Amino acid sequence: MSVVISDSMLRAAKMSAEEFRLECALWLYQQERLTLAQAARWAGLTRLQFQRVLAERGIPIRYDREELQRDFETVRQLRQK
Repeated sequence: MSVVISDSMLRAAKMSAEEFRLECALWLYQQERLTLAQAARWAGLTRLQFQRVLAERGIPIRYDREELQRDFETVRQLRQK
């Protein structure tokens, strides 16, 4: 699915396309509709860059048990190499 936001709508909102994508990604992340990685990708940022934006805006980073388990597994795999 594609969504088209007209240039006139962006001008009315006084936003660039990049700013609009970032704001959408932040909102969807806050609503728990996207993961951190998904929201970062939507915004066109790395995870670290997106985390910095979250910190600048005082938005807490969600980190659930599944993510912790995945990180532990990644560390375990890296240690085996």
